[in-house]
Amino acid sequence: MRVGLIQMSCADDPQANLEKAVDRIREAAAQGAQIICLQELFKFLYFCQSEDHANFALAEEIPGPTTGVFGSLARELHVILIASLFERRAPGIYHNTAVVLDVDGSCAGKYRKMHIPDDPLYHEKFYFAPGDLGFRAWDTCYGRIGVLICWDQWYPEAARLTALSGAQIVFYPTAIGWHPSEKGQFGAVQHSAWQTIQRSHAIANGVYVAAANRVGHEGVLPGGIEFWGASFVCDPGGSLMKVASHDREQILVVACDLDAVDVIRTHWPFLRDRRLEAYGDLSKRYLD
Repeated sequence: MRVGLIQMSCADDPQANLEKAVDRIREAAAQGAQIICLQELFKFLYFCQSEDHANFALAEEIPGPTTGVFGSLARELHVILIASLFERRAPGIYHNTAVVLDVDGSCAGKYRKMHIPDDPLYHEKFYFAPGDLGFRAWDTCYGRIGVLICWDQWYPEAARLTALSGAQIVFYPTAIGWHPSEKGQFGAVQHSAWQTIQRSHAIANGVYVAAANRVGHEGVLPGGIEFWGASFVCDPGGSLMKVASHDREQILVVACDLDAVDVIRTHWPFLRDRRLEAYGDLSKRYLD
């Protein structure tokens, strides 16, 4: 089974970004990709750099125009598509939502981002309500897959519960980058931590991990964010299979042997040896 990741830059034109994404999906499919994942909020510049009520007009319902375009494309190319969208659920309720479109164009699943950050230039709590669909995995004709989104990738609980739902591959549509003023001092450490935590999820759960990040500088405010790209796929042992560049658009297509999930889990039986009766305190914020 072949995974495709689309790493692209974005312009201040949602229609142009959508058209670029469609072109890149076609390229990935032509290279043999069967499950293709786009980066987080691929249709827009990363608008969460500021708190602006006008940006709510960018949201759409699901199903809606974009799922219609991608549903037809998935059916035409016979691929699975994973797309991160700005969902308008109801007046005043918006989510950062990933949809999984099946090879027949139907919606196989939907995941709403659970962990919502609020950091300098990442003001997502202003826009997105926390997800309420839980951590899930869905059967497709190419394997059972799970989806988490960006800030979720730092949480071992999210990866664990997605794996326990049967995921063989966990996809992370992502929008992460450097504050240019901090890059020199902290850039290498930040990127290393990001990659390491996700590779650790692969090891701890015996799953493939595929992270699709955006790339390029987006200066909604002075300084802006330099999105660091470096999309990657790693195997259930945590070994990097393919890594994109930090500074250019790229399509990764990676062959994944899903039989390796069982092989790794029988050699490193972390799921077998879990002590369920000892983990009750995980539901607490902190042990005082």
